[in-house]
Amino acid sequence: METLIAHFPYLGIFIVLVLGGLGFPFPEGVTLIICGFLTGTKVTEPLPIILAAYSGVLTGDFLSFYMGRKYGRSILSSSRFKKILPPAKLAAFESRFNRFEVPFMMLAGRLISGVFLVAGITGVPRQRFLAADAISAFVAVIIWFAIGYAGGSSFTVIRAGIVKIEHVAVLLSLIFAVAILLYVHFRSRGGNRHPMA
Repeated sequence: METLIAHFPYLGIFIVLVLGGLGFPFPEGVTLIICGFLTGTKVTEPLPIILAAYSGVLTGDFLSFYMGRKYGRSILSSSRFKKILPPAKLAAFESRFNRFEVPFMMLAGRLISGVFLVAGITGVPRQRFLAADAISAFVAVIIWFAIGYAGGSSFTVIRAGIVKIEHVAVLLSLIFAVAILLYVHFRSRGGNRHPMA
């Protein structure tokens, strides 16, 4: 995935976020921080990478929701989904959905894997899910992107400062070397002079 993002950053970010939404081990927050970092270091442009990230998050979330809605509890019989969402975790999620459906989706869905799958399984209305997800995804993208961008900008400043220091060090080394050569030259000339008889 690192190679994909390195060569095709916009498409790579989109794919990684979609896969992360489906339960693959690509944390959403980390990926969004990378988006900001890439922009802060001038690798990507802000608007295209934000659009790619936002659409990737929404696509991954909706696919997870759709799978839960289409296959219901039968999807949890596979060993892969039991690892993502054990029965005890599912029961806890369901009780929270019954009490705090939309707020829970908006807050926990961005941080806890499997929430959107549960939303589909428990029959959350599609329009309600899309509205809640659109808001929470937008807030998450902006916050994580800003954190990554700040780090990338700081990295750029630090790197520029290091380059300046290197230039100054090279210049001072040249001046020092020239001074030594001149000193040796004039000293040798003075030592070769013989007093007149």
